[in-house]
Amino acid sequence: MAETINTNQFKNGMHIELDGSVWRILGFQHVKPGKGGAFVRSRLRNLDSGAVVDKTFRAGEKFPRVHTEVKDVQYLYDAGDEVVFMDNDTYEQFSLPHAAVEDALPYLEPSGSVQILWVDGRPAGVQLPSAVELAVAETDPGVRGDTVSNVTKPAKLETGAVVQVPLFVNAGDRIKVDPREGRYISRA
Repeated sequence: MAETINTNQFKNGMHIELDGSVWRILGFQHVKPGKGGAFVRSRLRNLDSGAVVDKTFRAGEKFPRVHTEVKDVQYLYDAGDEVVFMDNDTYEQFSLPHAAVEDALPYLEPSGSVQILWVDGRPAGVQLPSAVELAVAETDPGVRGDTVSNVTKPAKLETGAVVQVPLFVNAGDRIKVDPREGRYISRA
């Protein structure tokens, strides 16, 4: 018998099974109106399609819990329609559909280490870190004295991603980038 959880046990990042699909809880709010029964408003992402939906459940409603784990793997290469990774423990290669990792791909270095979310024993998606360190491949040259203003310019990184950086950043500099928002954090 699979473990069940009710709406009182919801946590952000938890996975549940709903209508035969696996859903990740992005956010939730318990609501107790003055009249009527309590309910839970939730925001869920379907792991198969990537669709984000808002759902409302009755308080105490039960769902099967889906077990997940995070594994450290190595990003090998992009094969066009799929992206190939290697498990660091077993050296076994596996692939994910290109659409499942296309948001993370511009911030992954070939042969770099990355974490993959596994749902019920199958890979489901890439877990991005809060910061990655990458080199600036090309950008307009900085001008002496442009260190105080908050004016930005586009910079192409070694992986092909383009982020806005301050004017003092030059080609060849290593910078920290938040891959979840695609924004510059600081020099590395």
